Amino acid sequence: MKKLLLFFVSILIFSLVVACGQGETEEATQQGGQVSDETAEGEKTGEVELVEMDIMLDWYPNAVHSYLYVAIENGYFEEEGIDLNIQFPANPTDPINLAAAGRVTLGITYQPDVVMARANQDVPVKSIAAIVRSPLNHIVIMEDSEIQSPKDLEGKQVGYPGIPLNESLIKTMVSSDGGDPDKVSMIDVGFELGSSIISERVDAVIGAYINHEVPVLRHKGYETRYFNPVDYGVPSFYELVIVTNDNTWDERQEDIAAFWRAATRGYEFMRDNSEEALAILFDNQDQANFPLIEDVEKESLEILLPKMESEVGFGSQARESWRETVDWMMEFELINEEPSLDDIFVNIVE
Repeated sequence: MKKLLLFFVSILIFSLVVACGQGETEEATQQGGQVSDETAEGEKTGEVELVEMDIMLDWYPNAVHSYLYVAIENGYFEEEGIDLNIQFPANPTDPINLAAAGRVTLGITYQPDVVMARANQDVPVKSIAAIVRSPLNHIVIMEDSEIQSPKDLEGKQVGYPGIPLNESLIKTMVSSDGGDPDKVSMIDVGFELGSSIISERVDAVIGAYINHEVPVLRHKGYETRYFNPVDYGVPSFYELVIVTNDNTWDERQEDIAAFWRAATRGYEFMRDNSEEALAILFDNQDQANFPLIEDVEKESLEILLPKMESEVGFGSQARESWRETVDWMMEFELINEEPSLDDIFVNIVE
């Protein structure tokens, strides 16, 4: 997940969308098939005509994607008439860029990125489902740090991956805690977030994910603490959403609804059978490039499951979440104007 998030050099994301084309598509690594100009065409498998769909992950396969691999393994997509091809991004911006350009059917990306795409560049991309319903990006510090709350970051150095969203998170959290964000030194450490706090190059980091960096550091023998943005004035924005472009939604609503029915069954299996779901994930990991660590992914899934749950239904989206996120991003000048909420998301959950 993540970083690709890792990932958002926000303004560049959107200026490149128009240029997205076959060249970018050829750069993307993938599993289960090639990106095709004819993804709507079906293929015969026995008596069932399967419709091809592509989904590009936000990062390499990890715990948050287990439900997709479960749904493939257990035949849920096939039962819905879907032949799902899972793609891996070559670049952090690929999922939203290629979905917006119609080069893949669906992409997994971040709610703030969708807001910026619509508001700043009028990119025709919309969210169809919320996967992780609250932020995973937290302020992370070492367990023995003297820092007890965001206010204590005054006079300290905070490492971050150079992404403006993280600067706004720090400003909001420190201000909400009664501190002066102008007294916090922001240091661009790229994505060397874990090593930066271990080496004491910085006092804290933002842009680190509690379902990845934290378990990875624990696996290496380092204990950490962290502060949740939602506890300090940041809206509970959706960390991960699934997006498509306007035309794809208009033309393939029935296919996308079938995809979501199968994905929901995969999620329910993952929720109720987490060990088996992780075993399926490990069978499908990108061993050559991104080998998984069992205890890291197990802890990650334990963190993720409560954040993926919704009383309304897996993937449901609340207008209030989009409204609060847009208002907060306007306040911190991450967007130039307010996008229409009617354009930016649809609620696929029946």
